[in-house]
Amino acid sequence: MPGWSEILNEIAGAGPNGVDAVRHKYMKAFADYRKRNVIAYYSGWLQKPGAPNVSINDGDKNGFMATIHKMDRTKGLDLILHTPGGSIPATDSIVDYLHQMFENNIEVFIPQLAMSAGTMIACSSRKIYMGKQSSIGPFDPQYRGVPCHGVVEEFETAISESSRKPSSLPFWRAIVEKYDPTFLGECKKSIQMASEFVKNQLQNCMFAGKPNSKHLAGMVVGKLGDHKATKTHERHFNADFARSCGLVVENIENDQALQDAVLSVHHCFMHTFTFGRASKIIENGDGVAVYLA
Repeated sequence: MPGWSEILNEIAGAGPNGVDAVRHKYMKAFADYRKRNVIAYYSGWLQKPGAPNVSINDGDKNGFMATIHKMDRTKGLDLILHTPGGSIPATDSIVDYLHQMFENNIEVFIPQLAMSAGTMIACSSRKIYMGKQSSIGPFDPQYRGVPCHGVVEEFETAISESSRKPSSLPFWRAIVEKYDPTFLGECKKSIQMASEFVKNQLQNCMFAGKPNSKHLAGMVVGKLGDHKATKTHERHFNADFARSCGLVVENIENDQALQDAVLSVHHCFMHTFTFGRASKIIENGDGVAVYLA
């Protein structure tokens, strides 16, 4: 397998557009090995954390439309995913579109990170591939950049403590008054939306046909969607933990050629974000790509 430095040297020797040419080469190699359609959905948030398009948003669907056009959809889809997450409604819409195109024949590869709504996308597939370096994260939602579970817990604590100790009411009033009147309700709805989305996707995709699909889906949501259990939104969970939640996870190390193909693609995208202006790329195995700055 060409490592990080080897691919960097290959890019340097490939001419002015070397970074794109080398990335296209390894994307095609991945598709040829798998004999399936492939789309890489890559965010450059690690290299460009302040860029406007690094998170999942409604504009991304245009990239999927462009890359899916002319595909033989009977071959299914391998989605190589690297994202910090983003909008839940946008995630719902993108997943719905992918399922309309490929039904349940979607498998997700996580070379490094699929966090938050990225984890939700992974849960919408029939199988997830992860390596020893790969992580998923909690999908406890954020509303206006604030953890929804944290807001609900804060309000519940305020009510409990104020009732138990009335003298603490001024203290708790100062804390809860920083939120708009509808903020608590929106946070509760966001939690409900995320949980229902993941449960439905798991029951209809990964656990489809299993008699205990509802129980399995509930177990995943309980471990990945409960802020009290996950502690922090930035928590990283490896493949072993993902399997312990009940998710169907394959180790990419079980197939050396597959591991080589996945990590070569990943290295190419990391170099692309380092040297280019794009903050997100949606690209297929035929070299059709949409770049977002």
